[in-house]
Amino acid sequence: MPSKTLLRLPRVKAKVDLSKSQIYALINAGSFPPPVKLSERCSAWVEAELDEWIEERIAASRKEVSA
Repeated sequence: MPSKTLLRLPRVKAKVDLSKSQIYALINAGSFPPPVKLSERCSAWVEAELDEWIEERIAASRKEVSA
């Protein structure tokens, strides 16, 4: 069963090694998992969705190398 752990922005930035502006640009482009709104001023990301996004990036990178 996938993890339902929620990660706040500092941990998301560390996990994917992207800046806040890069993350939000990718979200706006539809290329990064959007956050879950926890309250009016608090958002977090589902760790399993981030893990899936990372796996997709790895797979795409490997496909480019072998092509």
